[in-house]
Amino acid sequence: MSTPAIVIAAPASGSGKTTVATGLIGALRRAGHRVAPFKVGPDYIDPGYHGLAAGRPGRNLDPVLVGADRVVPLYRHGSEGCDLAVVEGVMGLFDGRIDENNTGPVAEGSTAQIAAMLGAPVILVVDARGHSQSLAALLHGFATFDTGIRLGGVILNRVGSERHEQVLRAACARVGLPVLGALPRLSELEVPSRHLGLIPAVEHGSAAHSAVEAMTDLVAAHLDLAALAALAASNIQGPSWDPAEELHTAIAVAAEQSADLADPARTATETAPVIAIAGGPAFTFGYAEHRELLTAAGARVAVFDPLRDELPSGTAGLVIPGGFPEEHAADLAAHTPLLTAIADQAARGIPIHAECAGLLYLTRSLDGHRMAGVINAEAEFGPRLTLGYRDAVALTASPLWQPGERVRGHEFHRTRLTTPASDPQAWAWRAPSGETVREGTTLHNVHASYLHTHPAGNPSAIARFVSVAANHANTQAPV
Repeated sequence: MSTPAIVIAAPASGSGKTTVATGLIGALRRAGHRVAPFKVGPDYIDPGYHGLAAGRPGRNLDPVLVGADRVVPLYRHGSEGCDLAVVEGVMGLFDGRIDENNTGPVAEGSTAQIAAMLGAPVILVVDARGHSQSLAALLHGFATFDTGIRLGGVILNRVGSERHEQVLRAACARVGLPVLGALPRLSELEVPSRHLGLIPAVEHGSAAHSAVEAMTDLVAAHLDLAALAALAASNIQGPSWDPAEELHTAIAVAAEQSADLADPARTATETAPVIAIAGGPAFTFGYAEHRELLTAAGARVAVFDPLRDELPSGTAGLVIPGGFPEEHAADLAAHTPLLTAIADQAARGIPIHAECAGLLYLTRSLDGHRMAGVINAEAEFGPRLTLGYRDAVALTASPLWQPGERVRGHEFHRTRLTTPASDPQAWAWRAPSGETVREGTTLHNVHASYLHTHPAGNPSAIARFVSVAANHANTQAPV
């Protein structure tokens, strides 16, 4: 039996989904539920707030990055031990990957697609500012646009007055949708944001905990928790996602293709390579499944903070995920022993996987601040946001991918390399304009790129990375 879920969606971005979803997770937990938190799409920031509210990791459901066939198993895995799940949507209900060949109502990666996959009802959060009787027409459109999606009710957000609420409730009644709560306008609940969205919870510290508590209090006071819990449903079938099974399948496929991937069981017996993962306030973008896959592949995972820590003892492989290094460039630059150690280890051939913020950290400088200097490039904060899914092809061999392998990834940054790297490039993809983009770099055993990938969608890359780290640990003196 699968864990029942409710999906928190909206007509458009900026309607208040994160406030409602985070507060609802916290309020349901406070009421005694074991809540599994999820976010649709490649967002790294909202799950941090979900995790604070739930007391367990927030996870993502993204069919674009992991494949549609993995969404339900990943949901089952992430909701194990829970009696209820809250899934926060992305953008508007029907918004997803823009594909000119997709003419149906449900775009790939949309909240509507996830709701249909889970068989869960959608609760529509409406920003009530500027709405009156015409809200009925908007709701009618969303309720009838795709008959495969079931709207379970409406949450009115940012309601201006009692009279305003009465008018909006009448509009909802006109189209037969129950109102599950009405939240007043409260500017003090605004969580500080920056160029890529909300400030990650780990950076916001005690203020993030206070914000989550305030959201929880607001939702508990104004939403019908019992009605929302009663609406939760899911009709999915099939097994839960298992990282060990994923790796076993990936290794079997690689064997058929004459590729060399180490068996995790053998790797764990021969050696347990230490994979160091950069964390802390500067490197907050990651997926919970990444550590689970690394562990299943036979590695020992050690998280460290590049703002203050040294490389973990015995490090045989290094992962530097995304985040906001531009906000911490001076402090990162001040930790010169770590920068030197990483450059030395890169020169020795330690496998390094660096995504976005990790790429910037490995350059010579970021906004004029010294970085590790592993990559012959300089970086700076740029004038525009680069955002979107990419269908990429690996151009060169690396500790993760072989030339010609196809990967789906996501770009999400507002920095740029001002002195492009002259080393072998990592990826190529076709931009919406039709031009070919070549991006990232591979040098020795380093793979650094702006492209974010989801490890659950690429288990063979994880197996290969741990295999390279294990070989390095056996042939080189560890850190």
